[in-house]
Amino acid sequence: MKRLLVMAMVVGSEFAAGAAWAQKPPLLPEKDVAALANELSGETAKRNLEGIARFHRQRGSQGFHEAAELVAALARAYGLSDVAILQFPADGKIFYGTQRSRPAWDAQMGELREGTFESVNCVKVPVQVNPKADEKTKKAANWMDKECTGPVSFDKLLASYEAEPVVLAEDSESADATADLVDVGEGTKESDYAGKDVKGKIVLVSAQPGAVQDLAVGIFGAAGIVSYAQNQKTAWWGGDENLIRWGHLETFSANKTFAFMVSLKTARGFKERLAKREKITLHAVVKAGQHAGSYEVVTATIPGADPKLKNEEITFSCHLDHQLPGANDNASGCVTILEVARTLQKLISEGKLARPARTIRFIWPPEIEGTMALLNGEPQLDVEMDPVGEGGKVIPGAEKIHAQVSAFFEFPAKVKAVIHMDMVGGGPETKAVFHVTRGPMSLPSFVHDVAWAFAEIVNEESYKFAATGEAKYPFVAPEGGKEPLRAEYSPYTMGSDHDVYQDSSFGIPTIYLNDWPDRYIHTNFDTAANIDPTKLKRAAFIGAASGYFLAQLTGNHTRDVFEKAPPITPKFFELRERRAAQLPGPEASVVHRAFENFRVGTVQSLSRFHEEDHKKIDEMSHISHDFSAGTPALVTSLEGRLMFRRKPEPKGPLAVFGYDYFASEWMKLAYLTKPQLLEYRGLWGGGEEYAYEVLNFANGNRNTQEIRDAVSAEYGPVPLEMVVEYLRALEKIGIVETVK
Repeated sequence: MKRLLVMAMVVGSEFAAGAAWAQKPPLLPEKDVAALANELSGETAKRNLEGIARFHRQRGSQGFHEAAELVAALARAYGLSDVAILQFPADGKIFYGTQRSRPAWDAQMGELREGTFESVNCVKVPVQVNPKADEKTKKAANWMDKECTGPVSFDKLLASYEAEPVVLAEDSESADATADLVDVGEGTKESDYAGKDVKGKIVLVSAQPGAVQDLAVGIFGAAGIVSYAQNQKTAWWGGDENLIRWGHLETFSANKTFAFMVSLKTARGFKERLAKREKITLHAVVKAGQHAGSYEVVTATIPGADPKLKNEEITFSCHLDHQLPGANDNASGCVTILEVARTLQKLISEGKLARPARTIRFIWPPEIEGTMALLNGEPQLDVEMDPVGEGGKVIPGAEKIHAQVSAFFEFPAKVKAVIHMDMVGGGPETKAVFHVTRGPMSLPSFVHDVAWAFAEIVNEESYKFAATGEAKYPFVAPEGGKEPLRAEYSPYTMGSDHDVYQDSSFGIPTIYLNDWPDRYIHTNFDTAANIDPTKLKRAAFIGAASGYFLAQLTGNHTRDVFEKAPPITPKFFELRERRAAQLPGPEASVVHRAFENFRVGTVQSLSRFHEEDHKKIDEMSHISHDFSAGTPALVTSLEGRLMFRRKPEPKGPLAVFGYDYFASEWMKLAYLTKPQLLEYRGLWGGGEEYAYEVLNFANGNRNTQEIRDAVSAEYGPVPLEMVVEYLRALEKIGIVETVK
C-alpha cells in the first residue's frame, strides 16, 4: 500500500508538517477513503438515533434493555458477527475493580403538583425573626404574617415523569407526600438551614439532590427535595430559564428519598413567592426504586482475516445509557459506531474493502460502570440468548456465542486500541466544538496521531467545500449542514469511558472523539432535532478510517512509517511551546523534558502492535533532534527519591461515576482531611486530573520527583509535597506500595 504521511518530522527545535495530502490522502489508499466517504450515511445514523432517543436509558432499567435490544437487532440486520447482550450482575455489593456495582433503578411514575386553597381561612400569626436582626429588618417583617388553612386541591401539575422523565432524579424512591416547600438556598451547608423548620417539608435547593440529601433528609428530616441545579456550566449557563437539567441522588446513601428537577424559571417563581412569605404546598407521588439487576453490554464483531492477528482487536466504544432524550449525550456516539459497523461490514462483504487482519469489535455499555464490568468481570448472556430453547433444542449459533462470552475473560489483553465516541453529533444550536482528544501523558500512543491525520482531511475538505462549494470529499449529508468541521486537537480531558481504558490497570490507548461545550447536555432539550447528520457522517469517517487503518497495520507498514517520520503531529509541538512559554525557566525545562519523553514513548508505542519490530522502533525512538530523551529530573529532597508501584488489584480509576473508591476507603480509616492534591487547581487541570495521572505514573520506575514533573508538565506546576502526600494516602488504602 502506498501511503503519504502527514506526520511531523522534527528538525532541531523546529518541526515541519509532512507532505500535504492534496494529491493523495494519508495512511489509507484513496480508493478506501473514497469508499468510506461515499457509503457512510449521516441520515441512517440519525434515524437510528431517533429510535434510541425514545428510551429512558438508566442503568439496569427496562428502558436501557429496550435500547440494547434495538441496537442488537440493528447489528444483526447489518450482518455483524457474534452479536450478543452480555450481562454483569449489579446489586450494590459486587465490585468490578474499583467500581462498586450500583443496583438497577427503574421508575414507573412521578408527579409533582402544587396545591391551591378551595376556601381560605387566614389568621395573623407572629413571624419568627432573628432577634439579632437590625431594626429595618424587624420593621419590614412587621412581626406578623398570615397563616391560611382550608381544603386544598392539587390540580396544578409541575412535573411529570411520564411526560419528561428527566424531571425525576435518578435513584429516587417511592413516596406519597404532601408538604410545604422551604427554600434553603444551596442546601449543602448546615448554615443554609439555620432558623428554618424543614422537618417533614420539601426543600428547594440549587445544588444537586445527591449533594444535599444526607443533610436535608438525614439530619434535618426533610421529606423530599426539589432542585434546580445548573450543572455543566458553560457560557450559555442560565441563558435559557426553561431548561430542566438531569439530577441524581446518591446511590449508596442511607437517607433514601425522592427528588424532582425543575427549571430555573419555575425555581425563581418559587423563590420570589416564598420570599413574600407565601405558603406553597406540594404533593409528590413517586413509584420508583433500586433493585438487583444487571449491567447490559451489547457487543458485535467484524472478524479479522489474519490467522494470528484476528485474535487481536480494535474496539469501538460509546455509552448507551442516559435519560430521555439524551440525543447528543450519547445516542450520537452509539449510532455513529453503529454506522461505522454497517459501513465496514457492507464494504467488506461487497469486496470494496479488504477484510482487515485484526478483528474489529463494537460495544455499547452503560457509561464507565459498564466498561468497568466488561474489563473486570465475568459476563453472562441475556436469558433470551440461552443456547437451549424449548424442548431442550440447541439454538443455532448459540454455542459460538457462548464460546465468545468465555473469551471475554481475555478481552483487556486482546484490545490494541479503542475508538471511543461520546457526543459527536451536536449541530449549530448546541454550540458544540468537536474534539479529537489525545490520551494522557502517562500512556503515549501513535494512535492519536492516526486519528488526527484523518480529522485533518475532514477539516481541510469540509472548509474547502464551505468556502467554494467544491471539494473532492465534502463529507456532507444531504439532510445536514454545510459548515466546516473545524475539529480541535485537544490534550487529555477526563469524563467518559476513555478514562477507564487508559487507566494504568489496563493501559489501552484510546482515541476520544467528543463535543464540548454543548449547551443542552443533561437537559430536556438534548433532542434529535439538534443533531446534524453531516456531523455524524464526519465523526463516523474519522472513526472508521482510524479503526480500519489500525486493524490492518502490519510489520512491513510500521517500518515504512518510522523510517519516514516519528508519528507526532505538529500540533503536539505547538502545545509544548505554548505551555513552556507560560512558565518560568526551570518549569519550562520540565515541560520540554516531559514532552520529549512523551514523543519517545509515542514512537515506542508501535511495539504494542508489532513486537517483532521492537528493536527497530527502539532505535528510532532514541533519535532526538531537540531535547535529550530521558534526561533525569533534578531530585532536590529525600521525598523526591521515593518510589511507588501500583498493586495489581483492584483495577480501574479511583473516582468513577456513582462511586469514589478513594473517598470510601479513606473514610474507613477515619481520616478527616483529604489529601491536598484532590482540591488543587493547576493551570490546565484540577485535582481529579492530577490524582488520575499521579497513580498512572506510579509504576515503580519513576521517583516522586519525576512523577511530580510529569503531572506538572501536563496540568501545571504542583508542589512535590502534595504528590507525596497523595501517594502516601494511596499506600494507606492499599492501592500502591513503596519500592526500594
